[in-house]
Amino acid sequence: MMADPGFWDDSSKAQQIINESNALKEVVNGYYQLTEEKENIEVMVEMVKEEPDAEMEQDISENLLALKEAVDQFELKLLLNGEHDANNAILELHPGAGGTESQDWGAMLLRMYQRFSEKQGFKVETVDYLPGDEAGIKSVTLLIKGHNAYGYLKAEKGVHRLVRISPFDSSGRRHTSFASCEVTPEFDNDNIEIEINTEDLNIDTYRASGAGGQHINTTDSAVRITHKPTGVVVTCQNERSQIKNREQAMKMLKAKLYQRKIEEQEAEMLAIRGEQKEIGWGSQIRSYVFHPYSMVKDHRTNAETGNTGAVMDGDISMFIDAYLKRQLQ
Repeated sequence: MMADPGFWDDSSKAQQIINESNALKEVVNGYYQLTEEKENIEVMVEMVKEEPDAEMEQDISENLLALKEAVDQFELKLLLNGEHDANNAILELHPGAGGTESQDWGAMLLRMYQRFSEKQGFKVETVDYLPGDEAGIKSVTLLIKGHNAYGYLKAEKGVHRLVRISPFDSSGRRHTSFASCEVTPEFDNDNIEIEINTEDLNIDTYRASGAGGQHINTTDSAVRITHKPTGVVVTCQNERSQIKNREQAMKMLKAKLYQRKIEEQEAEMLAIRGEQKEIGWGSQIRSYVFHPYSMVKDHRTNAETGNTGAVMDGDISMFIDAYLKRQLQ
């Protein structure tokens, strides 16, 4: 296809094909790299059999552990074969009731996803940010850019529960906080077949409250759009101008409505087949317990770890891996 003389007549389509080609090359090259490493280890094993060497045996053990981790990561990438898995992701966090305590929990999750994205080599843009009254956040929207960003982060959609001794409680009591995470793929709007009537929209402007340069709190550049028939709300304030924020907000709205349409169609098909979808909007997916013991447990897969510090530092691959493997069952 790329060798066709008219390949660049449609630059948008051409770029999609190039991206798909690069993704396939990454899979094939990754396979050959793993195979080569496996063969290298086999050669080392044969050498140790002929002439024992403690230092080489140690190298073999270390290389085997590294190979296992690389194979696990490769397998995870192969599981990301959904229609929209390769897309960028729009991630929203909304703390539940509980004031400062839950708003602080929202900020902790924000940092966790930022660190995870950095480790994956993704680029993170803050589209909308509403700070908490005393600490934390009231809401935040991130645009996470990178190959398979949605494929990874779709596993995080749902309600996250925290149990800890509150740093905001002078009596040192244990508190339970909740925050919801919503993840939507970023679609190419040119390829989305969905119509939005202007009379169905409420468009409000207000002064931005987050990072954004000299225009913060001086102009009504931030935009909030409400889709009245569905109640879907999107906000954007990361751009300097109201026009650009409105364009970005409309793009996000279109993506969310399209995703909603896809999920409704999937739900209808499951109903026809007599199946029940266990994981739905607003369901609790994971608990993070800091007291009286340390444990993070995913309620969908039963994957768990006692290393809460690593999880909050962005090490959530084990939960995503378990979730994706479960989808194949």
